[in-house]
Amino acid sequence: MATLMLGQTLRGRLSLYTVTKQLQDCIWLARNQNKETVVVKSVGHFRIHNERDILLHFQNKTNLLRPLVDEIDDSSTPHSIILRYLDDDILHASNSQRLTRPEVKFVARKVLEGLLVLHEEGFVHTDIKPSNVLVNYGKDTRFEEVQLADFGSTVQVGSTYAQRGDPIGTPIFRSPEAHLQIKWGTSTDIWSFGALLISLLYGEGFHIFKPDVPVDHDDYDVKILMKHHRCFGPFPASYEEIADQERLAVLAWIMQNSPSETLRPFHLTTTREICQEDKELVLRTMKLDPRDRPTARQLLEDKWFCHS
Repeated sequence: MATLMLGQTLRGRLSLYTVTKQLQDCIWLARNQNKETVVVKSVGHFRIHNERDILLHFQNKTNLLRPLVDEIDDSSTPHSIILRYLDDDILHASNSQRLTRPEVKFVARKVLEGLLVLHEEGFVHTDIKPSNVLVNYGKDTRFEEVQLADFGSTVQVGSTYAQRGDPIGTPIFRSPEAHLQIKWGTSTDIWSFGALLISLLYGEGFHIFKPDVPVDHDDYDVKILMKHHRCFGPFPASYEEIADQERLAVLAWIMQNSPSETLRPFHLTTTREICQEDKELVLRTMKLDPRDRPTARQLLEDKWFCHS
């Protein structure tokens, strides 16, 4: 249900904002008194307060996270935050025109640099995906700026949510441990980054883990886990150290129902699809055991970023 109306004026702490367009259920565009476009998030949910707190924590510390611009404290509307407006998100940009390899590297570096900022302070983004990577277009290069967005579900590693293994993020970008509701940490973002990277390398809306059933199907999550196993498996025996018997039984069923000849297709991709250097970085990133994945810093130090 809409919480704001077109033409409505919102009084912030720093400016007045006139609502100009609705983008999603709780996301709007508005103009401030200087006629600059901003984004308004307006929803009566704890996530809006969490996003505000996260952005305030990192405010003025980095330009890699989309910043908080202002807050609306009007009792007649749900609490709203004002965010910086950027030209596009990388999902739409990639679907409109496939990224070149240098463009993929530029975006990937910025995403990892943003994750490094979060991870080194003990935070997990939990919802890394193309639509949460925002870009500004440049004059001399296609993209001149990249920022991470949507911190409504960002939490600290030691939080109850992480320790319990609460479900997080978007299923096709969600890590195996998060699907299994095992304790997760910063490495879950690394898996999501790898899934994002694969989508950007292939372009055209491709997603390696998209299952063959609709989102509301009972087997949707299990089908994604099967794709994890088939593309980057098998699940290692080390899962016995981090999963209980119920989760191990799920993995056993998945492996029993995945013939060996269907396994590891990503290892068999040809250089016509994706070059060897790209494949090596993906394989380094997409480790099924979260403890085996590199950190954001380690990935930034990879030779992949040194070669064009």
